[in-house]
Amino acid sequence: MIPDVLFTTAALSLIIALRYVAVAALTHALLWSGRGRGRRLSRRDPDPARMRGEAWASLVSSPIYALPAAVLIELWKRGGTAFYVDVQQWPLWWLPASFVVFVLAQDAYYYFLHRALHHPRLFAWTHAGHHRSKDPSAWASFAFDPAEAALTAWFLPALALFVPVHVGVIAALLTLMTAAAVLNHAGREVWPEAWLRSAPLKWLITAEHHDLHHKRFACNYGLYFRYWDRLFGTDRPPEEERQASSTAMATASPPPMQREATPLLPPRA
Repeated sequence: MIPDVLFTTAALSLIIALRYVAVAALTHALLWSGRGRGRRLSRRDPDPARMRGEAWASLVSSPIYALPAAVLIELWKRGGTAFYVDVQQWPLWWLPASFVVFVLAQDAYYYFLHRALHHPRLFAWTHAGHHRSKDPSAWASFAFDPAEAALTAWFLPALALFVPVHVGVIAALLTLMTAAAVLNHAGREVWPEAWLRSAPLKWLITAEHHDLHHKRFACNYGLYFRYWDRLFGTDRPPEEERQASSTAMATASPPPMQREATPLLPPRA
């Protein structure tokens, strides 16, 4: 089985890397070319050197993400998983239900893992690499330290060992993961501001919400939804951040006004 796992890992690594490059490059080009699209979240444009570092870290993570998927595939070939291909194997209602189960489980796992990775004893060797991007770009979407990549890569394949899931649901999950990761690190908020204050977007993690995590660190740990942050008091709403920034600028002491020099007039005769 080991040679099969290694071969499948190599093939999946190439697929994951090519998909990452294509999606990140296209997203960055669409959002930053010309005058750009969406609302920019930083005054500075993404730094090219930083983006190269993000791309390299993401490519290094590709085989780490590929290995658990390869193990799952090879175990499935041998009948050792709950993963299935025949859509009739389980009731049709289980297709959307399993998608919800996997999304909610991954969201909960990521929140608590993410908070743990910020612990001072873990941060330096598990999560610091991702936080080198204070102003992240789409290229930072999978730029993780190897330890963090491994801790996140195994969760869904491990769940699929025991919880039935169709290959189409897995494809939908991977699409959601990729879209959320790339858009939330892109450095621009693509959703109109008014929409972000209304359901369903006010319940979801968007680029502006996650961008605050990169700038403030101790808030906004969620993956897809904001309810874990709200429940545990770690939610930092973007609108509050904007209001605080505006208040700080308005109350800042203005520089002292310089008097205009008055020319000396000759004494009257």
